[in-house]
Amino acid sequence: MSKQTFYITTPIYYVNGAPHLGHAYTSTAADALARWNRLEGRDVFFLTGTDEHGQKVEAAARAAGVDPQEFTDRVSADFQDMAKRMNISNDDFIRTTEPRHKASAQALWRKLQENGAIYLGKYEGWYAVRDEAFYDEEETALKPDGTRIATASGAEVKWVVEPSYFFKLSAFQDKLLAYYEENPGFIAPQAKRNEILSFVRGGLNDLSISRTSFSWGIPVPGDEKHVMYVWLDALQNYLTACGYPEMNGPRAHYWPASLHLVGKEIIRFHAVYWPAFLMAAGMPCPERVFSHGWWTVEGEKMSKSLGNFIDVRPLVDELGLDQVRYFLLREVPFGNDGDFSRKALIGRINSDLANGLGNLAQRTLSFIGKNAGGVVPPRGVLHEADNVLLELAARLPEKVKGAMSRIAFHEALDETWKVIRAADAYIDHQAPWTLRKTDTDRMNTVLYVLASVLRVVGIVLQPFMPDTMAKLLDQLGQGADARQLAALHTPLAEGTPLPAPAGLFPRVVEVA
Repeated sequence: MSKQTFYITTPIYYVNGAPHLGHAYTSTAADALARWNRLEGRDVFFLTGTDEHGQKVEAAARAAGVDPQEFTDRVSADFQDMAKRMNISNDDFIRTTEPRHKASAQALWRKLQENGAIYLGKYEGWYAVRDEAFYDEEETALKPDGTRIATASGAEVKWVVEPSYFFKLSAFQDKLLAYYEENPGFIAPQAKRNEILSFVRGGLNDLSISRTSFSWGIPVPGDEKHVMYVWLDALQNYLTACGYPEMNGPRAHYWPASLHLVGKEIIRFHAVYWPAFLMAAGMPCPERVFSHGWWTVEGEKMSKSLGNFIDVRPLVDELGLDQVRYFLLREVPFGNDGDFSRKALIGRINSDLANGLGNLAQRTLSFIGKNAGGVVPPRGVLHEADNVLLELAARLPEKVKGAMSRIAFHEALDETWKVIRAADAYIDHQAPWTLRKTDTDRMNTVLYVLASVLRVVGIVLQPFMPDTMAKLLDQLGQGADARQLAALHTPLAEGTPLPAPAGLFPRVVEVA
């Protein structure tokens, strides 16, 4: 029997600007889930990429004084560099300017047309170039200076009149509501599910899916005066990567996607338009769309005018890759908004990582190196305190599994730190430095218990901090073949030689 599949995607990032904290956050979250599912033994496919068409990109390229392809090549390379620097383990990086995607998007268009879901008409309405989105009148508001904006995003909207192909979105209202009813976990968190239900129950208008006022896009098959609406083009990337339209290649079995991770501002595109397109094309819908929150910086929304967009790469260079990854996934419940501050980041590094896990590992492994021959010590008779700690650690993988299934990274990490704190209390109470003089058999047992607990912690934290946990598992004598969750069914082998320990997380000292 083949392994259970897990197909996870980030949104493909829009290339009108450089990558920032928000992009790194989504990618790191998706990476942790991909790595966790690999750890459980699943057949994982992890996709990310860049969304490179549309009026906004064309305008940004013009402002930069280069043609759109040169502009997108440059910015897409920057996003690929960000993924590499954040140690994102994606299996593919898709660009919507690639020939494979153009062919796939045009095939989807033809299928929608063949199935009677597209017609030619004329679009009149409010359009925000910044959002690449159409808005109904009631979704806009007038500012005191007379500018009309989209209420949700604050982007300026303009009245647009032009020929357009339309997708019969109105025909899918009942089908979408039935799908939401039959699949209550399809949209998360609950607040976003409620928002989408309200929107769809309020009535759906047919969707304009082509433009003629600019040319930077995928041409509509058979009518190349039109280019495809950027969202129809962009959403199709998830199917392109699986080999659409043939769907008979090595990745076809990954569809439907297990999880689309998206920012809250694009939930409607993924939870309304995308499943409607798929239904119209006769394709199965994804299993789940999860919308996360936004990061503010020191209490302020990130914006170009404030100049507070954060590129995570300098932070990684200064403070450490896994330290930044840990902070992003630990600081706020995934789905909520969060605030980034340097003080909070350094606080997490020093308290949770350096003083917490790092200190526990250093105390334990240094003591083994100096007093137990530099090997995993022999386990003697277990006392009640040993059993309590070992049982707490034994339950940890299942608790982390539950939290990861809910996409609750902070819960997974909180459960892990309960074990770390319990191990810290245990080492203080058992005092192996005293046992060294009075009872070396008992000392060895205490050290064995601590090494066993560190192994559990090191294995379950690999999705969050892969490089540093690889170092910890190296120091515990655990080779590459002993790092899956299944390895925990076998007790830590006594007598395993251990290399000299090295610190995992240096403290950060800020110079005033």
